[in-house]
Amino acid sequence: MDAWQNLTARVAELDALAGASATLDWDQQTYMPPKAADTRGTQTALLQRLYHERFTAPEFGDWLSELESRELDGTQRAAVRLHRRRYDRAVKLPSSLVSALSIARTEGFHAWAAAKEADDFNRFAPKLQRILDLTREQAAALGEGAAHPYDALLEDYDPGSTVADLRPMFDRLGVEIGKFLGAIEGRPHPEPLGLRLDVEGQARLSQRVVRDLGFDMEGGRLDRSAHPFTTGLGVGDVRLTTRYFEDDVLSGLGSTIHEAGHGMYEQGLPANLAGTGLNQAAGMGLHESQSRFWENFVGRSLPWFRYLAPRLGAIWPEREFSPERLYAAANRVQRTLVRVEADEATYNLHIIVRFGLELATLEGQLQAVDLPAAWDEAYRRVVGVVAPSARLGVLQDVHWSSGLFGYFPSYTIGNLYAASFAQKMLADIPAFWSLVERGDFAPILGWLRTHVHEKGSRSDAVDIFREVAGNRDPVEDLVSHLWSRHGALYGVSRS
Repeated sequence: MDAWQNLTARVAELDALAGASATLDWDQQTYMPPKAADTRGTQTALLQRLYHERFTAPEFGDWLSELESRELDGTQRAAVRLHRRRYDRAVKLPSSLVSALSIARTEGFHAWAAAKEADDFNRFAPKLQRILDLTREQAAALGEGAAHPYDALLEDYDPGSTVADLRPMFDRLGVEIGKFLGAIEGRPHPEPLGLRLDVEGQARLSQRVVRDLGFDMEGGRLDRSAHPFTTGLGVGDVRLTTRYFEDDVLSGLGSTIHEAGHGMYEQGLPANLAGTGLNQAAGMGLHESQSRFWENFVGRSLPWFRYLAPRLGAIWPEREFSPERLYAAANRVQRTLVRVEADEATYNLHIIVRFGLELATLEGQLQAVDLPAAWDEAYRRVVGVVAPSARLGVLQDVHWSSGLFGYFPSYTIGNLYAASFAQKMLADIPAFWSLVERGDFAPILGWLRTHVHEKGSRSDAVDIFREVAGNRDPVEDLVSHLWSRHGALYGVSRS
């Protein structure tokens, strides 16, 4: 077998290991009994160690070197470029650190879940400190020569992103959001929905919605979890999870639409490139652009609620559902505590807080025990609210318990990408809003398939974005969208 055949055979093996590990993680967050935590930690650590050792084996580097010296076609060049970048990073991490991180993350997740349930950060702090220590060790191993240790973590989620790029972007976005919030200060808010709807009915609604949007239930499923997430276990197997609240149907439905956006991206990746490594998302910012596009740009629009109202009425025929009232309630702008329940206008403030805290932890300014107080101070200063409890504050997100330091910026990158994709799509599909109102989402999903999904990771996310959006300014696109939609609801316009 030549180097290319050897390489693709190994990548297929690695994909199988990754899928098995992802299956265990999905089970851990959905149906696994709590007493299985220690056993699961051992299982996942073994799979992570095997993956790392098989990926960083000397022969893998030899195959890459041989291929780099040969004439290759476009697919081969893209695959070799991708694997070289990942391989050169992976060989810097000892297997012992990979295994230790896997165990710490499994233990951390269950400690976080118990701490959140008990509203007691102290139950989580020791496990979080262990994750922090190992993450700093990981960043040090990966980030030799980097301008900031956080850059090494960003590379895992959004290759090419740096603190030097993100800081001014967050600063500019924060200023623009502040201007908008100042303009609507004191204006009357749309009325909240104030409905109580049984969660069984909401679950049926979510199943209907994800099918209508275009998620293939023959290649995936929808379940419940404490914190909504999506994971691809392999070609033909994409798992969504969501959650429901009896007194807040819009929150649960928003989570469902968000995860369906992720899931449709996973299902649209090029299956014909399985074994090359190119049938994967090009970056988590691009991934989040898909979920945020559907959740916000589509899922908070008036045409969307004209589509949704009769579906609500079919499940709860004794109720009346006004599209206009649903639209207004879904677009209330309010400084709130919980990121996943935030409106479009304030959402990125939540990411700005987390970005700042993660930088401080990587720089050694904050330890785990310092995070509750630092969180409250940052929320007071940036968002304008302070949590009455750890459950609604520092314990609200699952990410740190899973060691996902460096992921949070992807949400804002995704919001920015989505804003520019939306503007380009409106120009390409003049009947866009009519299609949404009719529930005919196939042309919209088809546009995303062609321009984003089918590209896989042949190119980096930033290059895919530029291919689609050209020289559009995503910050301006997002801010303009906020003024257009929410400004109209609040009776203000941009000066």
